Amino acid sequence: MIFFITVLRALAAMIITNAHYVGVYPTDLIANGGLLGDVIFFAVSGFCLVNIKGNFISWYKKRIIRIYPIVWIITTLYILLGFYSFKEWTVIEYYLYPSYYHFVASIVVLYIAFYVVIRTKKLVNNIPMVMIVIFIIELLIYLFLYDKSTYHIDTVREPMIRFLFFQSMLLGAYFRINKDKFLNENRVINWITLTILFSLYFGSKLAFANLEDLSEYQILNQVVLFALLYFVFKCFAGIDNKLVALPLKIKNVISFISIITLEIYLVQYVIIPRLTFLLFPLNWIAITTAIIISAYLLHIVSGRVIKGIEKFTKKATNKERLSV
Repeated sequence: MIFFITVLRALAAMIITNAHYVGVYPTDLIANGGLLGDVIFFAVSGFCLVNIKGNFISWYKKRIIRIYPIVWIITTLYILLGFYSFKEWTVIEYYLYPSYYHFVASIVVLYIAFYVVIRTKKLVNNIPMVMIVIFIIELLIYLFLYDKSTYHIDTVREPMIRFLFFQSMLLGAYFRINKDKFLNENRVINWITLTILFSLYFGSKLAFANLEDLSEYQILNQVVLFALLYFVFKCFAGIDNKLVALPLKIKNVISFISIITLEIYLVQYVIIPRLTFLLFPLNWIAITTAIIISAYLLHIVSGRVIKGIEKFTKKATNKERLSV
């Protein structure tokens, strides 16, 4: 895998986790940026999934097997330990359509649309146009149906956010298809633009959150975020050769975090609020250590379960073929 993608996956995990560290830092302003981490993660997924092989059922089943066992294991464990209950979330929401984990709920739906685009020649050859059409549909919903009385467009549990997530997946696919155009094309102007967009995004986020009169225009926040995502990919793709040249120990740490990103996301909801009572920075150290260890253990256990499921489904498929 192209190494800048490994770096971005690890970076996304760190940004998302940091955004959940409410009550950890001296000020919660530092615990911010979760949506930026989300769109990076969806774009990375799109980048990695471009080369789709096989029919939809086989492909989708493989994707589901790579996600759901991890969800089932940690959810069951947290229920048994008394951390999760069925007062607010149902069995279906925890296990089948896990709305509790917004990323999982979004990705299992968006996989379907992504498959359609990538496997349709006219669409995959015109991804920028597809993204424009998707944005136009979102804009029409925003103008005529969306509640613009308060700032909430960055709420990850709202269906509206999936327009942005899907566009992010397609942007990742676009970078994969045109990787030769972006790899190791490092330019100062790209980093300057990235810095400006980064400041503009968080500045606009604060403005929309604190000035009610601006809520009518909150979709501009998504526009800026998508532009920021584009330049995140462009800048990191531009220094891929420099990232590859990093010391091996640093690359190993990055790769390790990249491998357990989903596990990091799933375990943190219980861990963070239970260790915030410690003083900073001891709380940060304790929480981060607990998340990493728990995520790694979940990765080991779920990995074995996934391998078992894959072997079972492979045998079942072979039996079906022989019986035909």
